[in-house]
Amino acid sequence: MTYSVEKQEKSVVKFTFTLDKEDWEKAINAAYQKDKNKIQIAGFRKGKAPRHMIERMYGKGIFFETAINECIPGYYNQALSENADLEPVAYPEFDIEDISDDGAKIAVYVVVKPEVKLGAYTGLTVEKTAYPVEKSAVDAEVEQARQRAGRLVDITDRACEMGDTVVIDYSGSVDGVKFQGGTAEKQNLELGSGMFIPGFEEQVAGMNIGDAKDISVKFPENYGSADLAGKDAVFAIKLHEIKKKELPELDDEFAKDVSEFDTLAEYKADIKKRLAEANAKRSEAEAENTLIEKIADSSEVEIPDAMIQTAIDEQIQQFEYRLMYQGMKLDDYLKMIKLTREDLRKEYAEGAARNVKARLVLEAIIKAEKLEVAPEDLDKKYEEIAKSANKTLEEYKKTVSDRQVEYLANELIYTKLTDFLKANNTYEEKKATAKKAPAKTAEAKEGEEKPATAKKTTTAKKTTTTAKKPAASTAKKPATTAKKTTAKKVDKE
Repeated sequence: MTYSVEKQEKSVVKFTFTLDKEDWEKAINAAYQKDKNKIQIAGFRKGKAPRHMIERMYGKGIFFETAINECIPGYYNQALSENADLEPVAYPEFDIEDISDDGAKIAVYVVVKPEVKLGAYTGLTVEKTAYPVEKSAVDAEVEQARQRAGRLVDITDRACEMGDTVVIDYSGSVDGVKFQGGTAEKQNLELGSGMFIPGFEEQVAGMNIGDAKDISVKFPENYGSADLAGKDAVFAIKLHEIKKKELPELDDEFAKDVSEFDTLAEYKADIKKRLAEANAKRSEAEAENTLIEKIADSSEVEIPDAMIQTAIDEQIQQFEYRLMYQGMKLDDYLKMIKLTREDLRKEYAEGAARNVKARLVLEAIIKAEKLEVAPEDLDKKYEEIAKSANKTLEEYKKTVSDRQVEYLANELIYTKLTDFLKANNTYEEKKATAKKAPAKTAEAKEGEEKPATAKKTTTAKKTTTTAKKPAASTAKKPATTAKKTTAKKVDKE
């Protein structure tokens, strides 16, 4: 067997495998040995018919497909091992260019990781925003702790008000017919929390213990259940208890109860310190992302569509997992917000392309700068983890899987990369000019699902992605082991 390699457009590489008569005869005979037990010839027991008899009855081409499927994957893997610079990013497809008794010529087409023409990645200057810790942020943390430390006390001498927690029974119906999930007993509800559909909590306010009444509400048009969306409903309400949260005084005793500190001043100082550390990490991450985007924008790479589609698949899979944790299926969510899977893929496409480009550019920098993880680097990381797990280094190393080793190596190489970029570029610090909410992650914004009658439905927001730092697998080369190919003709570019 001989083969040639030809680079084509759009990161497609064509391998042409030429089998001479001897190689082809071996492949056909191997195919006969594999398939003969499936073929019945009159006068022969199953699997005992000679090859020439089978070929005479069914034609000489009967074993061609099996012969190709059996020999080409091995030749393909051999070619990949001999061309280590080619990294497949999609399954190969092949085309039969010529085939006869005298041999065969098979073309295998595979999309490979594209070459990157790096722009400037050293000597750059990017802004790094410093976020001061506002007093209001410290006060907000203290107030959250105060709310958590509050206790509910019974109220018996007045009607319930917004902000109270009530214990109620309710039974909902549409056109006089009760619906699934619309009935509950002794349900706790904080009035004003927005847990129930609009108008529900406001109409409960003003009721006294023991009161019973009907309230009328309308389900939102975009409610999660199509059977209830936009419908008028009546809920029979009975109020059993009224409770009000009693909050502790903000003093040293409060600090002792909610923290390890003896004074309120010490407690607030610790909160300020933690917020400052979080702000510093945020500032560092934003500057790093800005630098990566700047480097990626100045670099050139033709990204194969296969890589973008794979990135979209991964993002949708992650989104689907997040929905599953909330008890919702992706298809149900998309139906609720009136989108199709294809619509979702289109929304992810632009961000996926940016992320793929950023990852390819960073991998190119790692390669250009010859950044590597030495065995001692891994051992040092192992020691840190082993120490935290109260194990010796040798004990811990026995428990480490190949996947964990790969993950740790990728984490370390990425750290080396970010250290290199920090050392060779400049961050120009500036103070935040206005209070700014933390940057949102590149994810679809899904609404929080509530119980059936207590559901607030959120409309879908367009998903966006930015050129964030790549995942820990950035430095990982894709496997070059070919999956079994099938005799599928592909159109040439």
